[in-house]
Amino acid sequence: MKISARNQFKGKVVEVTLGATTSHVKIDIGGQIVTASITNAAVEELGLEVGKPAIAVVKASDVLVAVE
Repeated sequence: MKISARNQFKGKVVEVTLGATTSHVKIDIGGQIVTASITNAAVEELGLEVGKPAIAVVKASDVLVAVE
């Protein structure tokens, strides 16, 4: 796989929650959980299920930082 996004985090799927059209996929990337909202069709096409390896790819034009 070749992709232009540089922010790639290898991990393992720890949860897949199917909705009506969109799924939430949680990936453990070394003790931190990244959650992605993707279509149910994408979950099926990628064969995502708990325990399988996956790569969280982050591509954004803006990154917001906040403090309390």
